[in-house]
Amino acid sequence: MIAESAPSAMYRRGIVNPMVRRCAGRPGSSAALRLVAVGCAVVLAVAGCGGSSETGGAVARERSTSAPAAGPARAGSTFTLMQTNLCLSGFSGCYAQTAYPAGADDVVARVRALRPDAVTLNETCRGDVARIARQTGYHVRFARVIYAGRLLQCVRPGGRGLFGNAVLTRAAIQRTDSHDFAGQSGPERRRWLCVSTRAGVEVCTAHLNTRSAVEAAGNDAQCPELAALLARRAAAGRAVVFGGDVNRRRSCAPDGAWTRTDRSAAHAAGLQHVYGSRALRSPSAEVLPAAHTDHDVLLVRAQRTARR
Repeated sequence: MIAESAPSAMYRRGIVNPMVRRCAGRPGSSAALRLVAVGCAVVLAVAGCGGSSETGGAVARERSTSAPAAGPARAGSTFTLMQTNLCLSGFSGCYAQTAYPAGADDVVARVRALRPDAVTLNETCRGDVARIARQTGYHVRFARVIYAGRLLQCVRPGGRGLFGNAVLTRAAIQRTDSHDFAGQSGPERRRWLCVSTRAGVEVCTAHLNTRSAVEAAGNDAQCPELAALLARRAAAGRAVVFGGDVNRRRSCAPDGAWTRTDRSAAHAAGLQHVYGSRALRSPSAEVLPAAHTDHDVLLVRAQRTARR
């Protein structure tokens, strides 16, 4: 089943962004949505906030205290990406499944066991990803999402910061870029987040509009926009990998890129995708069951090729 989300509202430069989504067949609470009202002053008071050249403060930066040393990857080495949607806002209908903090703890355990080169997380909270980074020693960037023109604080429990998407990497992050998609539908403002790492791989994530009647037009517009973004970043043979919940089964990968999905997942099968550029070859995918969210974990491994 396609997990219902809600996108579209105005992103304002210098303000963050959060999002709410509803699982199929589970109506959200209008009372909960009224809790979305969060002032800019609260956002600016969040510790560790920082901006990139494109976001004007919409990306939060966290630095782990024990980040593992990781330099440029060699040709022939394996690059592993772990993608999952955590459904952690506390507003959506699938919240009963998350059993907080079990969902975040599960990510920590998997990262420690699998040691992926990158982790892409959708529907998460800034405080949770900061804790995941601290406990695993990964570098992290977090992109906040605007809902109904305002910031969204995660609830049940509160105090976990703003809602959004994140990228965690073993290698140090050298540059961060994030921006709203031009095409939007619904109350949540969808955006992409990309980081360039010292390992020479660019890692991107996004959570696109759903295929519901209200949001399908946004999904149709965001898919080719995402493909164009990844194609630009893969220019000159750069290694680019994307992981995200695209809320569709057809690929949004650019020409020449490969696609792997979670089509064998027990939950919302086929909606999470990983794309890789030509600099990453021979991809293999594995779906790992997840008990505390409405999406399983998609793990993809690929081989690095020599840069042309």
